[in-house]
Amino acid sequence: MVRAIIGVAGGLVAWIVAATIGNLVLRAALSGYSQVEPSMNFTPGMMIARLLVGAAASLFAGFSAAWITRRRGRAVTVLAVLLPVLFIPVHYQLWQNFPVWYHLVFFASLVVLTLLGALAFPRGIDRVGAAE
Repeated sequence: MVRAIIGVAGGLVAWIVAATIGNLVLRAALSGYSQVEPSMNFTPGMMIARLLVGAAASLFAGFSAAWITRRRGRAVTVLAVLLPVLFIPVHYQLWQNFPVWYHLVFFASLVVLTLLGALAFPRGIDRVGAAE
């Protein structure tokens, strides 16, 4: 149970770290991104880039939770449900700033890609790479 709680918390931290790093990369790599970020007036290309960052963060979060818990599915499932729940208030406030497709893709990717990220962690391998 403790490992499951740590796995969920670790997955959340992993998501935040990956998304933060990804957002810093977007600021540096996409011309004009930093200027429109405060107003959230993104171009379609910028929105897709943001979704890709979120996708990578979800994959990393799922993998991290699986690594911490040694791929115990319940913890990963809790993480995959918790992520969208945590983002509902944020996207409610941002609803007018983005098209509906953006919100739908983002929320679907939180669940699906978190679960897929966990599947990337091999069965029967513990955290240091030795067989269990």
